[in-house]
Amino acid sequence: MAAKMRQEQLLELLKKAEKPLSGGGLAEILNVSRQIIVQDIGTLRQEGYMILSTPKGYLLQKEVGVCKVFKVYHSDEETEQELNLIVDLGGEVVDVFIYHKIYGEVRAKLKIQSRKDVRDFCEALKAGKSSPLKNATAGFHYHTIRAKDEETMELIEQALQEKGYLAELRDFEPEALRGQTMSDTHEC
Repeated sequence: MAAKMRQEQLLELLKKAEKPLSGGGLAEILNVSRQIIVQDIGTLRQEGYMILSTPKGYLLQKEVGVCKVFKVYHSDEETEQELNLIVDLGGEVVDVFIYHKIYGEVRAKLKIQSRKDVRDFCEALKAGKSSPLKNATAGFHYHTIRAKDEETMELIEQALQEKGYLAELRDFEPEALRGQTMSDTHEC
């Protein structure tokens, strides 16, 4: 079994688990050694999954709070300001995605939680030959934002509105994106 496929199966097992799963038990289910499970857990952690090691086994820490999708628009020069605004108010930028008329949805995980994360992201953009994903759709893009509570999310939304970053949905965009909010979930 390929490592990536096995890690996806491991993640699914952890998502469904009500209690910690032992490394030995996971190794038996996936037909690999316990050491492979340890390595796969390390890889998943590097990808941003919060996997706890307990005396009884591994447990995926469920994210709590609220998530909301915002459609935004700004210039390349305003990217850092937009992201800092969100993290300064206590939000996490979970991802960025576009909805393209031809290609459909194109999404990238970000997990930006601090000004350092913002700085690292912006420096990586400047150092590379690629441009921000938003440029494929004339600057329009979406962010899934996570916050600890509805009050924090409202502050973020108000600040984005005041800066003029929020954009209206167009006819071709899925209606499901309008005001999409998810509470107490680790799926966002």
